[in-house]
Amino acid sequence: MYIRLTVMLILQLISVNVYSASELLQQVKIADPYIEMHTGPGGGYPVFHVIERGALIEIIRRRTNWFKVRSIKGREGWVHYDQLSKTLSANGEVIKFTEATQEDFIEREWELGALVGDFGGAPSLSVYGDYLFNQNFATEASISQSIGDVSSSILLKIALVMQPFPDWEYSPYFLMGTGIIDVKPSATTIQPVDQTNQFSTISLGVRTHLTQKIILRLEYSQYVVFSSTKDNDNNEEINEWKAGFAVFF
Repeated sequence: MYIRLTVMLILQLISVNVYSASELLQQVKIADPYIEMHTGPGGGYPVFHVIERGALIEIIRRRTNWFKVRSIKGREGWVHYDQLSKTLSANGEVIKFTEATQEDFIEREWELGALVGDFGGAPSLSVYGDYLFNQNFATEASISQSIGDVSSSILLKIALVMQPFPDWEYSPYFLMGTGIIDVKPSATTIQPVDQTNQFSTISLGVRTHLTQKIILRLEYSQYVVFSSTKDNDNNEEINEWKAGFAVFF
């Protein structure tokens, strides 16, 4: 349930304004035969108003490929980028809307994403957030859940991320972290002695800027789950791989 709520939060954050209003021209003229205004930033939202060619509109903000606009009569709605690609400025020039670049990716400050993969043979889902101190170092907090035939587990992790070559198209990174794993048995045959333990992890991954503010991330990790007893032979090693997408700010 925690993972589901966090994923919903990330999806909401992904749709937030990625271009401030100051980066866009405030008033433009429609060049297409008409534009359709939706009630929300997506094709699934209904069309409630149509504005014809030659009318002036005001661009309020942008969410990925959707723009919130306001007509002269004060109607506000969302229009897809395709219908604004030929939009003209007040003096008749074609407007070119700026997209996120590789430089924006390198200079990002926040990164939020979701990954799916395999944790010790069980399918897993992770959501995470990164804060970048600079181009090479970041701190990461994540929550993961895996569900297997024998048991399910929830991991809370905090880590330091090192990215030695941030300007590479496929930028490798290294991660060192620690956290808590809570294991719950799926069967009632034998009740495990230890249900919550500390772990350490090291990871090697690569991320690349795909388009707009979207990142593709691939990662392989090794975990050492520490036993609560003094016998280090009871420590468990778990391998994990995962892949997913993220948005940066």
